[in-house]
Amino acid sequence: MSRAALAPGMIDETDRKILNALQEGFPLSPRPFAAAAAPLGLTEDGLITRIARLREIGAITRFGPFYDAEAMGGAFCLCAMEVPEGRFDAVVTLVNDMPEVAHNYERAHRLNMWFVLACEKPEGIEAAARRIEGATKLQVRCFPKEREYFIGFRIRA
Repeated sequence: MSRAALAPGMIDETDRKILNALQEGFPLSPRPFAAAAAPLGLTEDGLITRIARLREIGAITRFGPFYDAEAMGGAFCLCAMEVPEGRFDAVVTLVNDMPEVAHNYERAHRLNMWFVLACEKPEGIEAAARRIEGATKLQVRCFPKEREYFIGFRIRA
């Protein structure tokens, strides 16, 4: 997976339509990829192939559901790390391999790696942060949520 900006022409208009459409939800049906593909003018296999390619080239980092861990008795926590530039790729791989990491962002800041931990139980946050520290030998700073805001964030591709 690439961290660099995609080169012009790496995604086409159909890829953009897929990215925009799938941010709004995914069908719950016996053949969800077929149901999602039809309005896009694609076959089920065509959509699956394009999603796999978008992940492979780094246009998306994951494809799957986002569950509300807190509603199910778990917890979320925003975390940040100061990662030396020369180690960033290796550390992002270690962090993203952790099953509790929901998503990860690079920022132009001293704390240059930000990610969200999602755990089945609130005490899992601390345990996951310590495992990441053990794997990376870098401090994980945890910023627990004080208040939740729903902003309906979507990215137009």
